[in-house]
Amino acid sequence: MTANTQATSNQEPGAKRSAKRSVRTGKRYRTGRAATHYDVIVIGSGIGGLCTAALLAKAGKKVCVLEQHYTAGGYTHSYENAGYEWDVGVHYIGEVHKRWSILRRIFDVISDGNIKWAAMNKCYDRIILGDETFNFVAGKDNFISGLVQHFPDEEKAIRDYVALLQAVSSKVPLFFAGQALPFGIAKLYNRLRPRFFPAYFFQTTRQVLETFTRNEKLIGVLTGQWGDYGLPPCESSFLMHAMVAKHYLAGAAYPVGGSWAIAQGIIPVIQAAGGEVFTYAGVEQVLVTNGQAVGVRLNNGDEILASQVVSNTGYWPTVNKLLPEAAKPKFAADKMTIPLSSAHLCLYAGFKGDAKALGLDSTNLWIYPNADHDTNVKKAKASNNSEFPLIYISFPSTKDPKWDENYPNKSTVEIVTTGSLDQFMAWTGTQWSKRGDNYDALKQEISERLLEILYQHRPQLRDALDFSELSTPLSTQWFQWNEVGEIYGLDHTPARFKQTKLHPQTPIKNLYLTGSDVVTAGVGGALMGGVMAATRMLGWQGYKIGRLLKPRSR
Repeated sequence: MTANTQATSNQEPGAKRSAKRSVRTGKRYRTGRAATHYDVIVIGSGIGGLCTAALLAKAGKKVCVLEQHYTAGGYTHSYENAGYEWDVGVHYIGEVHKRWSILRRIFDVISDGNIKWAAMNKCYDRIILGDETFNFVAGKDNFISGLVQHFPDEEKAIRDYVALLQAVSSKVPLFFAGQALPFGIAKLYNRLRPRFFPAYFFQTTRQVLETFTRNEKLIGVLTGQWGDYGLPPCESSFLMHAMVAKHYLAGAAYPVGGSWAIAQGIIPVIQAAGGEVFTYAGVEQVLVTNGQAVGVRLNNGDEILASQVVSNTGYWPTVNKLLPEAAKPKFAADKMTIPLSSAHLCLYAGFKGDAKALGLDSTNLWIYPNADHDTNVKKAKASNNSEFPLIYISFPSTKDPKWDENYPNKSTVEIVTTGSLDQFMAWTGTQWSKRGDNYDALKQEISERLLEILYQHRPQLRDALDFSELSTPLSTQWFQWNEVGEIYGLDHTPARFKQTKLHPQTPIKNLYLTGSDVVTAGVGGALMGGVMAATRMLGWQGYKIGRLLKPRSR
């Protein structure tokens, strides 16, 4: 597209790359480049897979990570087009800008300290309900005082709510402790959890919040980050909500150099132990012999063997797409009935002018028609023409302190909303960039609606638009190999946290799971899933992971 074009590209994300700089990570796979046998094969290079691989490498294992995409990183990779760059999932991360936090410690260990972080604005999230605006400002006291200004009669409820977030956070490590235990013991532990943990660990967000307040607007504000886990208050687990809300209380940060710097920082650790991260290396099937995983077959027919195999593709994609038919009955016995999470739409937009010229800052915008998130979601599911139930707007170019150095006089914006594969069923099975005029027209229509919402809140951007491109659930399904374009794996309902069998260890010997389905969604959740998987895979030597991650003194 020319520099003056203001239109939506007809290509899917990933179809075109900037000549300015390359942010691809990993080594392109070709027959003969991989060893014939590894200690561990990791399928998928999302943050859970990379974390597991790096920790096992630190423990002396030779690990091969196989990624079907053109670049490693999963939802942490960067996407380039028309001379711009965007993150595809690392919009902001809590706690990593605090050197004493466990998440920061994990990132430092798996990257040898080579991932750097830049704190965002003190006001990290702005919740917009109709015409009203509410700021979430870093720091517990700031968060409380900001809300009390809007809801002076609800001060006790607000303080009690924040205290509960902290109480939940203190119990979360024990809640998920079973994920590091042997499978059989973990099932028993998880079955007994309701006896050991308060009832609110197993209730919906609305059920718990209504014990503090009946103020619907306040509930709407407190749940204004529900897009971070994909479910409105009546459906979401309060445990999941509390983990997200607490995660950001101290503010948020962004990787210096862009989200691609995460994989770039981790891959050398895997390589230093004799391993490798291969791209263009799609796995067709896990090889199972005599009831145990022994390696994988790639899409081109190559077979690579390993003593252990771990999947970072998610529970259902692993079962439905990677296992041979003879192995699937063992998983059917698990009777996993947790549904898949929501899909999403994302508009990647590039603008002429830097942040100062365009009057942009790093505060995220959460935009809703009103405070009734549950009803808004129901309306959207009933009709594609209804108001978007959620709009999340991120300004990634303002979050990276190296942006102007790499992309002078340019700015980027991402506009995210919920989506469904149902709206795009007519094009399932087609290839990205070749889905036809009707598909492109639908993308154009949705893009224009999203841009109009952006211009309502940032009108100065209207005349600066240089490029935009919409990602649909088909894009996610194509690049992430998931089931229906879901963004958060298994849904984060109370039922998910009541089940007993979701675990890094699977019914197939030497086959493991890592990533968000092992613990929870988000970069932090998937990272912890990576830790749990590595710990379990090492068996009695799992203590080595604890030694690696031993917290530093503040």
